[in-house]
Formats: sequence, structure tokens, C-alpha cells
Amino acid sequence: MPVPMAYAMAGANVSKTLLVGGTGFLGPILLEKYPDIIAAGRSPLPAPLKNQFVHLPDLESWSKLDSVDFDSVIFLIGSSDHKILNSHPTLALEKNVLPLKRMLGYLEKRPIKKLIALTTMLQYDSAKMKLPADETQPINPYVNNYVFSKVMAEHVTRMHREKVPSIDVRISNVYGPTHLLRPDIVPSLMWDVISKKSAQKPVSVWNKRPKRDFIFAPDAAEAIMALIKTDHVGPVNLGSGVSTSVGQLTDIISQLSGVEITDQNIPVSGHMEFVQDISLLQKLTGWKPKHSLNDGLAITYDRMKRHFDQFGLPKNE
Repeated sequence: MPVPMAYAMAGANVSKTLLVGGTGFLGPILLEKYPDIIAAGRSPLPAPLKNQFVHLPDLESWSKLDSVDFDSVIFLIGSSDHKILNSHPTLALEKNVLPLKRMLGYLEKRPIKKLIALTTMLQYDSAKMKLPADETQPINPYVNNYVFSKVMAEHVTRMHREKVPSIDVRISNVYGPTHLLRPDIVPSLMWDVISKKSAQKPVSVWNKRPKRDFIFAPDAAEAIMALIKTDHVGPVNLGSGVSTSVGQLTDIISQLSGVEITDQNIPVSGHMEFVQDISLLQKLTGWKPKHSLNDGLAITYDRMKRHFDQFGLPKNE
């Protein structure tokens, strides 16, 4: 079966792609993998990234992009820190909706071929969805402030879609090497086993029973770049298409680190079982993940361990 042209051309013209918000988790991975992508944001890019960088002092200074030649945008400004966002009445909207709305207002004045915005698979309604969950499954925007903000972000992109063609990437549990302290289970667990191993301190997770769809960030980056070249607009799932329990995840990390990870059996929120239907993504692009969970976690552990050995624990995102 021939590879669709959209996927075959995924690496073409990346110099015409602007990535906004390149200092978080996924941004540096995309920029490292595609050094011709132009980055824009308030903070300088972390070393050793050498991408062209446009400084935006605040989220009102979009005019600084007037002289930059780009025709597609990956928008990564936002926060995924559920604990903080869900404890504040408006912070999730301020972080995950308003910056996107402001930029779309600016982009309507430019000839844009595609905007990619990341939302979440957590919006699928646990009580009503059928697995594997495709893009037509019922959603529940009212789970918490974080999920509500991501659903509202999709309404914002839809509002502007006539002038700014866009794809809402409903990403699953993305993981990979990071120099940041993040609340997601893989990086938080990695930093835990790496930092506590030498001190022989115990490591545990709240609950090993939930099943999730884990996708390695470099694989996700390739999927995003493939989607940019398609004519599709609207939501697209991005995951591995494989369901893995937290217990299986901890077993792999224990094998890599030599650290036992125990189960606290604390009730947790969110889907108790989830897996993405990624058939639309594959139909549009021909993409498929290159890394198994074992391989992706091995790469993640090795890079984060080397960073810890050199610099110690990082600061918060």
C-alpha cells in the first residue's frame, strides 16, 4: 500500500512552520526533531536548540510576526497542570483559551494554510464512550476546569476555521524525555525513581489499575508534522492505539531503574480504561508509531537519568 502523499511530504517546507510556545514539554522535542521550524514565545529557547526564534514580550505583541514568513502554525501555549488549574476558578481559561483566541484573531489577517492546536482525550465521556474511542464519541466538558478549557479551545478554533483552517489534536498520554518537573505520570515517576534510587527511598503510585494510551513524544511530533500537510480540519485523535495499565507501565520503569514501585490503591479520577481509535489519523497521513512503550520509556529514562546526573532535579515548568 503506497504511503499517502501527506505523510511522505511531512518533512517538507518545515521552515514555513511557526511553533508558538517552544519551552514547555512537546515544543523542544518538535524543535529538536525539525530544526527549520521557526519558534516564537516569551522565553528564550533552551540550549542546545538553534531554531530561528522570535521574541514575543507578551501575548498581545503578535505584530512582531508580521515580517516572519510562515504559512502554518503549531500552537502550544497553555498549561496541563491539572492540580493548579482545577483549584482556580478562571486560570484554565486564562492559560488554555484566551491566548489561542488572541492569536487566531491575528492569524485571520494572514494567509494561513493550517493551525494545529492540542486538546485532550480526557474530554471523552467515561460513562458513554465506546472503546477504542474515535472522534465521534460523546464528550463531557464539565469534568473539571482543565477539560472544560480544552473543549472551549476547540470551540474557539471552530469559530475561526473559515479563515484559519485548523486541526484540534486530541492527544492521549504523551511522554518522553524532559528537563522539566511535570505532573504527568511518566515524567513525575521518572524523576521519582531517578532521584530516590541513590537515597533508597520508597517510590509509589496512587493506583496501578487505570489503563491509558501512552504515545512517545517524538512519534507524536511526526504525526503533527504529517497532519499539517493534510487538507483536513476538525478534531483528530493522536495516540498509540494501545491500552496499557499503570501497573504495566510501572513494571517497565522498575526494570529500567531497579527501583520497586508500590501501589497505594488510592481512588483516582479520569478514565479507568482508555484507548484511542487512531484510524482517522492513519487514513489522513499513513503515520504509525515507531516506538513501543518499552523502547520509548528506555530512551526517556536514559536521557532523564543523564540530565539528573549532570544537573540534579530540574525546576518547575
